[in-house]
Amino acid sequence: MSSSISVEVSGLTMSYGTTKVLHGVDFTIARGEVLVLLGPNGAGKTTTIEILEGFRLPSAGTVRVLGEDPAKADELWRSRIGVVLQSWRDHGRWRVRDLLDHLAAFYRPYATRAGGPPRPPYPTDELIEMVGLGEHRRAKVATLSGGQRRRLDVAIGIVGRPELLFLDEPTAGFDPAARRDFHDLVHRLSDLQDTTILLTTHDLDEAEKLADRILILHHGRIAADGTADALARQVAGTAEVRWSQDGQRHVHATDDATGFVRDLFAQERMDRGRVEDLEVRRPSLESTYLSMVADERPSLEVVR
Repeated sequence: MSSSISVEVSGLTMSYGTTKVLHGVDFTIARGEVLVLLGPNGAGKTTTIEILEGFRLPSAGTVRVLGEDPAKADELWRSRIGVVLQSWRDHGRWRVRDLLDHLAAFYRPYATRAGGPPRPPYPTDELIEMVGLGEHRRAKVATLSGGQRRRLDVAIGIVGRPELLFLDEPTAGFDPAARRDFHDLVHRLSDLQDTTILLTTHDLDEAEKLADRILILHHGRIAADGTADALARQVAGTAEVRWSQDGQRHVHATDDATGFVRDLFAQERMDRGRVEDLEVRRPSLESTYLSMVADERPSLEVVR
């Protein structure tokens, strides 16, 4: 496995009894990449993530995460990953700073990792500021609001300065300001700390803002693989150009919006009427996603 690849999955298959939920899934995640995994309930997202985290054994296929088989990896390997679950239980009597300091102690023996520079756990006070809990460092966990509790979940997931971070619906319960702050944090982790991130979300706007690349799972298969713009162009259809000319409103669908607009202004220069109120509406990630998951066929073409 190349050092430039954090995750490599080939022929991943998973069955529960007679029900097959993953059908030969293949993908890779480059080091430092932010990959967003989308898909409706039952598409196989949770199963895929649990296999990559080493919590579930696949029925068939090959999985390499940070160069190891998750099913056989040791504690050193586990110290290199971070996990933010949708929810988890703990002792509400812990104070925020004490809890994070306690958890950081488990990572310190593994700060020096073969094949790369040391990655000691974040200093507790720095970590608390990173996730926006500076005013609550002495608060008991039981007194935190839902959004504050979610910020603590994120802090717990990244306390060990992971090389690979799994985020499962990380902004559930966040208000708009907290969500924006979290998005900034994800970008900092990826850009400055060289952290690879695999994120699942049902928020398509969030996926579009965060993802370097998007995978859409549907019926246990990869239905699409690409950037948000690439998926919208190749899957959702044509762009729509709207404009006014000589007092009349016009709408035109085209596969080449740039070329059409160029021709439109060329006509304007030939005194065919001034072009006003020009608007180009391109396919959105939302329209792409909905068009794909509304199709109930067992497989869809992979978009590269």
